[in-house]
Amino acid sequence: MNAYPPIADHGLVGDLQTAALVAADGTVDWWCTPRFDSPSMFASLLDSDRGGHCRLAADLDETEEVGVRQLYLTDTAVLVTRFMAPGGVGEVVDFMEPDPSSTPSTRHRLIRVARVVRGRLPFELLCRPRFDYGRASHTSRHLDDGSVVFHGPDTDLHVQATAPIVLHPDGHDLSARFTLDAGELAAVVLTSDSGDAGTRGERLGGPPPTVESITAAFDACRDFWLTWLRASRYRGRWHEMVTRSAITLKLLTYAPTGAPIAAATMGLPEQIGGERNWDYRYTWVRDASLSVHALSTLGFTRDANAYRRWLRERLDAGWTASGEPLQIMYRVDGEPHLTEEILDHLEGYRRSAPVRAGNAAADQIQLDIYGEAAYALAEAKDMGGIRGWNAFAAVIDWLTDHWDRPDEGIWETRGGRQNFTYSRLMTWVAFDRAIRIATVYSRPADLTRWQTARDTVFRQIIDRGWNGKRHAFVQHYDTDVVDASLLLMPRVGFLAPTDPDWLSTLDAMNDELVSDSLVYRYNPAASPDGLRGSEGTFNLCSFLYVQALARAGRLDQARYAFDKMLTYANHVGLFAEEIGPSGEQLGNFPQAFTHLALIDAALALDEELDRAENLGR
Repeated sequence: MNAYPPIADHGLVGDLQTAALVAADGTVDWWCTPRFDSPSMFASLLDSDRGGHCRLAADLDETEEVGVRQLYLTDTAVLVTRFMAPGGVGEVVDFMEPDPSSTPSTRHRLIRVARVVRGRLPFELLCRPRFDYGRASHTSRHLDDGSVVFHGPDTDLHVQATAPIVLHPDGHDLSARFTLDAGELAAVVLTSDSGDAGTRGERLGGPPPTVESITAAFDACRDFWLTWLRASRYRGRWHEMVTRSAITLKLLTYAPTGAPIAAATMGLPEQIGGERNWDYRYTWVRDASLSVHALSTLGFTRDANAYRRWLRERLDAGWTASGEPLQIMYRVDGEPHLTEEILDHLEGYRRSAPVRAGNAAADQIQLDIYGEAAYALAEAKDMGGIRGWNAFAAVIDWLTDHWDRPDEGIWETRGGRQNFTYSRLMTWVAFDRAIRIATVYSRPADLTRWQTARDTVFRQIIDRGWNGKRHAFVQHYDTDVVDASLLLMPRVGFLAPTDPDWLSTLDAMNDELVSDSLVYRYNPAASPDGLRGSEGTFNLCSFLYVQALARAGRLDQARYAFDKMLTYANHVGLFAEEIGPSGEQLGNFPQAFTHLALIDAALALDEELDRAENLGR
């Protein structure tokens, strides 16, 4: 086992309520259950000793040459880790059974199947659960030869295997060893149960796994993904990457509420050894709104509408304690309290401390979220009836009096509030989309007031967001630094993608933020953000750059940048948040922002390439 495999050396499996990371050596080193934002059961990715893991892999002598390859079965979230040795070829197949229902479940199954397709191979299972981020102790019971249950404070883990299990003397871990010939398989089923303490022990994990039951579960998982993908309208040039990104966005969505999370993990660093280590297992209004836009564009309207219902419920819930209509992020069930704590008993990924659980940025003011929320809601024909419209209109009424304020901005800087140009841009979007909805659907609205606010924001951005010295729109009104968030300017309709002022801004970004087609968010040395250290290029921005280039007619440059970015995907097509100086993936993984932007970039590039081909260029 690699104590700290590269962040990119993982695949993701999930059941639409929780998700696990499986490293390329067969180790599950991250699993929080019963929800994405629950405490971890396996977290060796953040502390190789205290975090806990479950490894199922070929048990071969170190002198043997073994090839390992990890892949997804096409168009599914079934992950295969293949071990190729002189004596045989074996696989570990990992999957979870998707549960698209609207009812939260306290029981979740991670199914791991070892099988040999050629020759003969030995396998080893080692399971070391560590509850509550490794802070809680647990007890265990050996139920029979193939079954052990670990009792944690709020969650039990039932491990069932078709091979004999050995419970270690201290009761903390278990192991098993078995050998398979070609055509044989063995199954390990990990069932977490967070139900009522009085009934958890009674229910345990269910009947022992059999070939028939495991095959049925596998078929159901595969069929779910193949059926879900039938809704996709994408017929473009990058089918494999767009489909993988869509599946990833679905895996990062909490089915009971329709709320997408920003990433499956917490604490993974933007710089090895640095302090930029955040918890991304929550629903940001911004990220989620852009995610459902991407899914909706592909044809997944049911998923988009589920999120819109969740968003409308946040509006209906009333103002936050700080007096804002919306908080920038929530838990997946809509709970607004995300108290941030430092888990100082964990050393962090490759000693990148501190490890944070929760996110204090939830209390920040980021005015752009009203634009992204309006952007998402404006695409729906139904605003939730007249009550839904009234709640939305009340927010826009409020915004007419509160848009002109400094805030922390899209990047959640901790260096003080500024008049960020992107925040102003998205308040313009909020007014613009609200006016369109009211006009098209004849909804009651104070249109004169809204139009006045929209036009005032527009003029302010033109007057104060534009820097004549740089010939560019800049990060905030008191700087000459450019910011990649403004790559969304033409997409939201503020400027035409070929407007001279926009092309000049694009050139300034190219000079300051672009490194061999990869794009930084901003320059923290020139615009301090209140944090130590540096970061890599930001994958969201790199894909937004592709889209902006394509719409600007710079197709050769756009296609080069897109193809270049795809080479930084990991072995199964997943992206983290950033690309480091040596091409390594950094930050939480996989990140929804990156995958939604990949989809949007592919769609824009396909459209512009088709247009150019039709014109004979």
